[in-house]
Amino acid sequence: MTTDGWAERVEAALLAALLDPPAAEGEPVTLTDRLSSRLSPMNGSGLIERPVTWVALAGFMGTGKSRIGWELSRALALHFVDTDKLITRVVGKSIPEVFAQEGESYFRACEAEVVRRVTRLDHAVVSLGGGTFIHEANRRTLLERGPVVVLWASPETVYQRTRHSDRPLLQSADPLSRIRTLMDEREEHYRQGTIHVHSDGRPAEEIVEEVTQRLWDWADADAALGAEASPEHGRLGERAAD
Repeated sequence: MTTDGWAERVEAALLAALLDPPAAEGEPVTLTDRLSSRLSPMNGSGLIERPVTWVALAGFMGTGKSRIGWELSRALALHFVDTDKLITRVVGKSIPEVFAQEGESYFRACEAEVVRRVTRLDHAVVSLGGGTFIHEANRRTLLERGPVVVLWASPETVYQRTRHSDRPLLQSADPLSRIRTLMDEREEHYRQGTIHVHSDGRPAEEIVEEVTQRLWDWADADAALGAEASPEHGRLGERAAD
């Protein structure tokens, strides 16, 4: 499989996976419309107080993005989207199979397309693959959409969490050294995230509590900055968005 027409295949596969129930014959449907419909506010009655209605989690593999993202989505009453799992659903292969059969460039192309689409959503917590945020175009698109929380862990913790996995980037005679090298290479990119939280040796609920508080602080500062820039049309915070 080549990358020719990959965007169309991603579009078609996402529609096929998420178009449930199917649209009536002849009804025009876009992926964004369908996803936005599926990812509508979870509570239609009353107001849900939350700091944001969209947030992404970035960081190296094994830092806890999927687990913390899932728990954060529950805490904020938002839907959860894991981009790696979405890609595997789109292409019908595991990530190692995509790397082995199609190559990393194909995977990154699919990843970039998924980033463009998940940033159009609302009411979602998005867990990103470990390499997603290191690419400038992805990073710019994500940061323009909303806050990006970067999770950090030590190389030793990452190794313990991933040593039994088949992740392509860790197929090495010395995976711990490989982890250290990759983390050093990626640090400058991860540092560009909005909020930074360490996950070493901490229960998920404690991490989620810190992330939530940091998001409130970010939302308050963002609202204050918007009001200062345009007092008569100050941006409203999202505490009572729904």
